[in-house]
Amino acid sequence: MNFNKFQTKERKEMVTSTGSAPEKKIPSAFIYFFGSFGGILFGYDIGVMTGALPFLQNDWSLQGNASIIGWITSAVMFGAIFGGAMAGQLSDRLGRRKMILISAIIFVIGSILSGIAPHNGEYYLIGVRILLGLAVGAASALVPAYMSEMAPARLRGRLSGLNQTMIVSGMLLSYVVDFLLKDLPETMAWRLMLGLAAVPAIILFLGVLRLPESPRFLVKHGLVDEARRVLGYIRNTKDEVEAELADIKNMTATEANLKEPSLATLFSDKYRYLVTAGVGVAAFQQFQGANAIFYYIPLIVEKATGQAASSQLMWPIIQGVLLVLGSLIFLVIADKFNRRTLLTVGGTIMGLSFILPAVINSIIPNADPMMIVFFLCIYVAFYSFTWAPLTWVIVGEIFPLAIRGRAAGLASSFNWIGSFLVGLLFPIMTASLSQETVFAIFGVICMLGVCFIRNCVPETRGHTLEEIEAAGTKKSANASVHNA
Repeated sequence: MNFNKFQTKERKEMVTSTGSAPEKKIPSAFIYFFGSFGGILFGYDIGVMTGALPFLQNDWSLQGNASIIGWITSAVMFGAIFGGAMAGQLSDRLGRRKMILISAIIFVIGSILSGIAPHNGEYYLIGVRILLGLAVGAASALVPAYMSEMAPARLRGRLSGLNQTMIVSGMLLSYVVDFLLKDLPETMAWRLMLGLAAVPAIILFLGVLRLPESPRFLVKHGLVDEARRVLGYIRNTKDEVEAELADIKNMTATEANLKEPSLATLFSDKYRYLVTAGVGVAAFQQFQGANAIFYYIPLIVEKATGQAASSQLMWPIIQGVLLVLGSLIFLVIADKFNRRTLLTVGGTIMGLSFILPAVINSIIPNADPMMIVFFLCIYVAFYSFTWAPLTWVIVGEIFPLAIRGRAAGLASSFNWIGSFLVGLLFPIMTASLSQETVFAIFGVICMLGVCFIRNCVPETRGHTLEEIEAAGTKKSANASVHNA
């Protein structure tokens, strides 16, 4: 993708406080690409177990052991619950960039340890994947915050949406790798699938070494000249740099006298409205059941058709292609439609896609069992350009500066709690209920998510981060006065 279209002109001299000394400029395309590249790690590890699981099941004779299968699959999400929270808190102290580097290192180590797991080492693999989850959760919290703080308001939806493009590209990459390795001996196939996750992590580490720190983090820590220099990389004119820097300084000064945010601070009268909105969107995205499809689609098709799951690895690729295409559509429409409109339309169709198979099956008991896979494809298509990218756009832009790191971490943790529970419980639920019934339950949750969007989430498109913060804290204050 040509990121130069996001900036009308690449200035040849960096803007400094004196405006005199020319310095080597980091291209904005490089910043946006590697700023969002952490999504690759997130996506690869979401997707890789989809193909690896059937081979791991056979190699370790896990068929019928739904709880162990669920734990191995969902262990990454369990670790991510804590990784997101810790990274969000530490990024407010150490910086977004440094924490992304640390996450990449942890991911390399965890990927290699996964690939060399001892035979029948179920608990070893669960433990290592929890370690991996720390890195995945950290990336899910850090990348949206970093991208939203680097992007101009008019393009923030599109540029923040790059994170989702990276996530689904990582998923598609893992599906392709799984497909290419499927003819290897079982024990070698799944080990290579898991171990090769180290490759994108190394690429991320090398790229982030050159990234600048977020200007808002720099101003918050008194490094105003450095923040001005970073804004010079990613804004078109000196006037634009100075205007944004003034807004950041004003908001930082307003927050300067506040103490270090605690969990109680996040839900204080001042911040409750915006924090509830951001955390709620992140939670609903996963409780809607998307990862049940992404983790278990070969097993879903196996149950519908009776054919072996290890022979169904083309279906994850189809899902991956839909996700990537949807993410590219989102980049085109991101800043043309309101966030709430896209989430409402997407959530409604997603809910119907889950509910209709159960309705049809109750009316026509002998309906083609592949009907459910058709409706799952519709779900994935609409999820891919609505809830999937917009969740991370909203998480990145809705939280006030003083609590942004910790609040983003909390949102990430709730997102991963949902992902963990879906990954853990889906094989257990489908062992006792029909697949149509299980997905109908997720469909109801989709509809509840739409109600939440309509009643609890503000519109943020086209507003600066400072405008969103001012409007949201004002609404929280008014609600507090009204309730009193």
